[in-house]
Amino acid sequence: MKILLAAINAKYIHSNPAVYSLRAYACKYKDEIGIAEYTINQTIDEILMDIYGRQPDILCISCYLWNIIYVRQVVAEIPKILPDVRIWLGGPEVSFNGSEILEAHPCLTGVMCGEGEETFLELMEYYHGQREKGADQMEAEQGTGGVCPGESLTLEQVRGIVYRDESGNIQVNPLRPVMDLSSVPFVYGHIEDFRNRIIYYESSRGCPFSCSYCLSSIDKCLRFRDIELVKKELQFFIDHEVPQVKFVDRTFNCRHDHAMAVWSYIKEHDRGITNFHFEVAADLLNEEEIHLIREMRPGLIQLEIGVQSANEETIREIRRKMDLDRVGQVTARIRETGNVHQHLDLIAGLPYENYESFVRSFNRVYAMKPDQLQLGFLKVLKGSLMHEKAREYSLIYQERPPYEVLSTKWLSYGDIVCLKKVEEMVEVYYNSAQFKHTLAHLEQEFSSPFAMYEAFALYYEAEGLSKISHSRLARYEIIYRFIRERQVKNTEEYREWLTLDLYLRDNVKNRPDFLGESRVSREEAAAFYKKEAEEFRYLKGYESFDRNQIRKMTHLERIKGRLLLFDYRNRDRLTNDAAVYCVDDSGGAGS
Repeated sequence: MKILLAAINAKYIHSNPAVYSLRAYACKYKDEIGIAEYTINQTIDEILMDIYGRQPDILCISCYLWNIIYVRQVVAEIPKILPDVRIWLGGPEVSFNGSEILEAHPCLTGVMCGEGEETFLELMEYYHGQREKGADQMEAEQGTGGVCPGESLTLEQVRGIVYRDESGNIQVNPLRPVMDLSSVPFVYGHIEDFRNRIIYYESSRGCPFSCSYCLSSIDKCLRFRDIELVKKELQFFIDHEVPQVKFVDRTFNCRHDHAMAVWSYIKEHDRGITNFHFEVAADLLNEEEIHLIREMRPGLIQLEIGVQSANEETIREIRRKMDLDRVGQVTARIRETGNVHQHLDLIAGLPYENYESFVRSFNRVYAMKPDQLQLGFLKVLKGSLMHEKAREYSLIYQERPPYEVLSTKWLSYGDIVCLKKVEEMVEVYYNSAQFKHTLAHLEQEFSSPFAMYEAFALYYEAEGLSKISHSRLARYEIIYRFIRERQVKNTEEYREWLTLDLYLRDNVKNRPDFLGESRVSREEAAAFYKKEAEEFRYLKGYESFDRNQIRKMTHLERIKGRLLLFDYRNRDRLTNDAAVYCVDDSGGAGS
């Protein structure tokens, strides 16, 4: 029997731990179970041809918001080319409306709901029992001495599935009790199969909170993987120098001893390569945890913090517990040491949040100076409390995944459109971290940071700059034109800040026109590099290069009266900015 576990990922660099976990848990059938990972960038024909080439008897597909449209197209066509294949779906996008999914797709055999490891194993046992039963019956009928088998597992006995019985009727079985997370096998033993992919890892399942927009709140049974097992698996990632491991725990720091054990271990065993990503509730971080985080190697961990809204009425309505003042204090403490990337999230379209309220939420979170600020939009997920209360909130959302909000009682579609345009400007100018110095000064020209990005968005619209893929240099030119047309004071000073921002990231040899002539003459640069190639006062580690090579690998620029040397071989582990030295005549080097 051939079983194929298929995943359609959003990008090639993503991996799907679910299908690997199912195969690992059903290890006694592993020789019959294949895995196929595709992406939404592939054509349906490519996926169909690959599945056909594998000739599975049973096809199981993992379903999420980002791939369900593609999954529906695939399952509509597969029976035409593989008429005998049995098709099962699983994953969060089908777990809460299995009957509806089967009604919409007559070709489907069934849906696995909730945790899939034990369910998938029992399905494998059922199908192998059916195969053995069929062979034994055939032998008995042919008089070869075969014996009819005893009772075997039936679909009626498999918990956590919705399926179509032999008469074509849809049957809904009871849900399966949650499993012991430590019993799930480690799936990354063959780490070479995940080269150039993001590694996802879970040390807990479930969530202690009850946020009305989230499906994680439905699973009230919070469980943790045995910490000694976790340490062993973390060491595996460290030893194999995996670039990044993303913990998928919904609120990683909800249990202090668990969080401290993990963070202490990776700090003590760090080899300077692996980065670990965690989703945390910042207001739950205590002094011991903050102290440990502040002592970590720059880039060892990064934190994603869901704020969602600063409107207290909104926070209460979505059943979220959060001390926003504490969030601000904690993120500031962590930011002081400059060693941890902090990513803060906001959600537009939540109840009781209108445009003005969202602007206040944005400005308050922006003031926390996150390394990235994600301005997201509410997704109305089937099975969530938000979905149940959609009518009460006059919540209109798209019929197609990801079921994104279109309007609410408090926020019009026009408001959503405006926020979408602001989101693009935040992504391009703030989250890229390419304009840090320029933005820090420019936002003071406006009544608020939001007002600045709103003005950016209006400028893009007026100049016909939207929906165009601009180069990085073009973005610098656009913001400079924007500054000039705003007639802000000290335009020349902004040219200086843009110059600094540009050369911090890029060793641009063809100087952009808007920067004007370099204030470092060729003679001055030549003299500096000749001397540096002899003395190496600033560029330690360049001793094996000659002065022409050194000149190509660095950049000299005079900014605000200071001669700065940009060193692109040595970059900040957190920001990727080049190291910068203030060149003087006294023999000192300022970074």
